[in-house]
Amino acid sequence: MHLTLEFIKEKIKDFKPELAIVLGSGLGAFCDGLDGISIPYGDIPGFSPAKVKGHKGELLFCNIHGKNCVIMQGRFHFYEGHPLCQTTYPIKVFKKLGVEKLILTNAAGSLRKDLAPGSIMIISDHINFMGSNPLIGENDDTLGTRFPDMNEVYSKRMRNILKQCAQRLDIELREGVYCALSGPSYETPAEVKMLAILGADATGMSTVPEAIVAKHCSIETLGVSLITNYAAGLSDAAPNHKEVVEMGKTAGSKLCKLLNEFIKNI
Repeated sequence: MHLTLEFIKEKIKDFKPELAIVLGSGLGAFCDGLDGISIPYGDIPGFSPAKVKGHKGELLFCNIHGKNCVIMQGRFHFYEGHPLCQTTYPIKVFKKLGVEKLILTNAAGSLRKDLAPGSIMIISDHINFMGSNPLIGENDDTLGTRFPDMNEVYSKRMRNILKQCAQRLDIELREGVYCALSGPSYETPAEVKMLAILGADATGMSTVPEAIVAKHCSIETLGVSLITNYAAGLSDAAPNHKEVVEMGKTAGSKLCKLLNEFIKNI
């Protein structure tokens, strides 16, 4: 951690980020037109290069509507072979840099017929089906307690602000439970039925580990899913990553507009 922080601070000098944003698949357009300091993941000690299509693989330090932000243009995934402590390492780094608020975005598959592709869903809660937990191992007491409470992982205050922003912009918002699985294979129709029975509304392969670590670090967190496809068995089309990235680009402009309004008001 020391080498990571030393390297980043040398690059950003006196810039102190207060808000971190993690961009999911196909949402890189949020950074269009933003000026700041970009650092490729591969240059940062402790980070790994991004390997997933639709993920640029850079940290961008910039100011948005008067807020100092650090943006992850793409994330690390469990299915790439990274342990969860590695996929969530950036969140711990952000905490050490002074970040107090976090926006997590992702591309997700719908588990409900009435939650159509193109929808934006606020994450109210999550189910961790990844088979592991990012806090396994020795606890860092400087970040948080050994057994953190998970009662309100996703901030009610931030959710309410996002709803108000959506109302002003006339953007429809849904709210639901996100279930994370390890991937990289998509869910089977039987698994999709099971997840719906258990109370999940959307599914994906990220976000939950980052949210757990953010809660551990006492970072106020907002989670937002861009629904890019129906999960297996809900439509005739089979889910595929190209479709996810394309829908992210098409419907992502609406989410980018909403996030900009949110940052103004947070």
